[in-house]
Amino acid sequence: MVASYPSRRGVLVGGAALAALAALPVSEAVAGSRGYRWRNVVIGGTGFVTGVLFHPAVRGLAYARTDIGGAYRWDERRGRWLPLLDHIGWDDWNLLGVEAMAVDPAHPDRLYLAVGTYAQAWASNGAVLRSDDRGATWARTDLAVKLGANEDGRGTGERLLVDPRDSDVLWLGTRHDGLLKSTDRGATWAAADGFPATPSATGQGVTLLVAAGRAVYAGWGDGSPALYRTTDGTTWTAVPGQPAGAAARVPIRAAHDRHSRALYVTYADAPGPNGQSDGSVHKLSTTDGRWTEVTPVKPDGASDTFGYGGVAVDARRPGTVVVSTNNRWAAVDTVYRSTDGGRSWTSLKETAVLDVSETPYLKWGGEQAKFGWWIQALAVDPYDSRHVVFGTGATLYGTRDLVHWAPQIRGLEESSVRQLISPPAGEAHLISGLGDIGVMYHERLTASPSRGMAANPVFGTATGLAQAAAKPSYVVRTGWGDHGNGAHSEDGGKTWAPFAAQPAIAKDAPGPIAVSADGRVLLWSFVHWDGTRHPAHRSADHGATWTEVASFPKGATPLADPVDPARFYAYDTGTGTVHASTDGGLTFAARAGGLPSGDSQFKLVAAPGRTGDLWLSAKWNGLYRSTDGGATFTKVDSCWASYALGFGKAADGAGYPAVYQVGATGAITAIYRSDDGAKTWVRVNDDAHQWGWTGETIAGDPRVYGRVYVATNGRGIQYGEPA
Repeated sequence: MVASYPSRRGVLVGGAALAALAALPVSEAVAGSRGYRWRNVVIGGTGFVTGVLFHPAVRGLAYARTDIGGAYRWDERRGRWLPLLDHIGWDDWNLLGVEAMAVDPAHPDRLYLAVGTYAQAWASNGAVLRSDDRGATWARTDLAVKLGANEDGRGTGERLLVDPRDSDVLWLGTRHDGLLKSTDRGATWAAADGFPATPSATGQGVTLLVAAGRAVYAGWGDGSPALYRTTDGTTWTAVPGQPAGAAARVPIRAAHDRHSRALYVTYADAPGPNGQSDGSVHKLSTTDGRWTEVTPVKPDGASDTFGYGGVAVDARRPGTVVVSTNNRWAAVDTVYRSTDGGRSWTSLKETAVLDVSETPYLKWGGEQAKFGWWIQALAVDPYDSRHVVFGTGATLYGTRDLVHWAPQIRGLEESSVRQLISPPAGEAHLISGLGDIGVMYHERLTASPSRGMAANPVFGTATGLAQAAAKPSYVVRTGWGDHGNGAHSEDGGKTWAPFAAQPAIAKDAPGPIAVSADGRVLLWSFVHWDGTRHPAHRSADHGATWTEVASFPKGATPLADPVDPARFYAYDTGTGTVHASTDGGLTFAARAGGLPSGDSQFKLVAAPGRTGDLWLSAKWNGLYRSTDGGATFTKVDSCWASYALGFGKAADGAGYPAVYQVGATGAITAIYRSDDGAKTWVRVNDDAHQWGWTGETIAGDPRVYGRVYVATNGRGIQYGEPA
């Protein structure tokens, strides 16, 4: 999944942080709040479901993992997924990606997660989370190694396993540090003695761990041999006779049929989910060591290229197994099913009846819903042979009869949220811009948007979203798309028309956009994915023609004054200077300077209903305010860090809109509300509702006091209201 992440520099630490905290006025201490109810704005999935695991001994007990959005437990009675890691806080944002999970067949309440989103040098080390109550509470062990839940190979696995002979022993396969072993149920970890494969600093390492009887098998993604086995928990040897060649280069997943004592292994020439062009499926008889290739269909190396991904066996029917293709874009991925141990296969895609009515965005702006893509998570319910589920890059499909398929996704929300607008009037209380799935018009917060993804054109990731403050029916959006990168709406975001023209740079560097208060002028900035900044362009005819604005700071985010249509603003994060226009965006001039600089995530916002009332969130440098259109700024002393700031309906009797921010007034970065113009703050989330990194954007509802919408990076849009 495409994801954003916070600055690598983190926040103030040590003496600097203590000094900042000590400087806060005592009268502005934050009161903890237990009076807010938090829920997801419903979209349904939208991210890569990388693993699904049914408990083998408990009917209806299942878990799912995602690349950047935590893990979930299935609630059979309620028919929905329950998030298990919303308690992950700001400082631990890297732990919201789940690399692997494991259950203990002998102890149904035990659950283990290996967490860590990125394996890069700037990311924190991974951790193992241990639960004795199915994820309701956790104990945590920090690791000395990094994990990569959002790296290539994130759909392989599982890389975590409870030893079949001893529930106190756990195995963890890492990408760059070999195989780890714990003998105290995950409380401590050490390198596994005797594991022969040599780790690589850039490789995949251990791709899977699976139990077959009392033996444990480990897949290896960095060369041949690619499959190892231990029968005593100490000595590891390469499995004799294992397949070789490009089609069997990387073992992706494995499943053991205890009835026939066969181990099925899927392979590909790359770890995926992208970049695979060849693959195969093989079966190992664990009784006599005989290997048999059981590949359903081989890639042709030309027009139909793909690898193999998920594999699962039917616990109730010997010889019944399902496997999935992966990265098969031409013919579209499918799930194959065999009832004779892989001698013959049936593709389930051709007879599938898809029902995506609960999550209409899966029609991708009007296209026919796809059966699947990025299928590496695949599972068969051990208590229902016809209940098969598989993950995709955006949802989790399930069937109860092998024919009718629908998203089994309620409660699982994984959007990486980029922009939020809460309109002052109209049907929708929210319009959102998202990673991977464009823009959504939320006519209801409790159901997936009926219009699905904004179309004409369809975007992947949205880069800009703006509404004319004095004409809220006029909305504009920008983003990555194959058929244009900008569009405008005359009905508040329900329907769209593409810009009649666009600057040439827009295709390769679509950036943020602003619209004047009266909807007459558009200002579009351009930033390439590699950070290269380009001149902004202006249109006064709804995108029919564009002219370069040479005096606008390259790559800055444009901001329209909410009252005066002639005024625009921009903050040059490179120099710490605010620029302003009073001629409708034709020219810009520098105003206040000497402000914090050097971070592209500093954000300038304007208070609604006021001219020139600007607020600057400068992360750990604090919060600044201007009431003269950016000529001067004053530092707000009620908080020491501010990452995102927005406004909502004022409290009864208050003369200023409610101010919401992601920031810090004390030791914890959290969600705050102020009803007195940022003089004092009240924390409105709690330790159970933190969602990792939330620093992209935040918006209050201008029609409902106390309601706030929070953008997360992997847990969708959260909204809170006073209980």
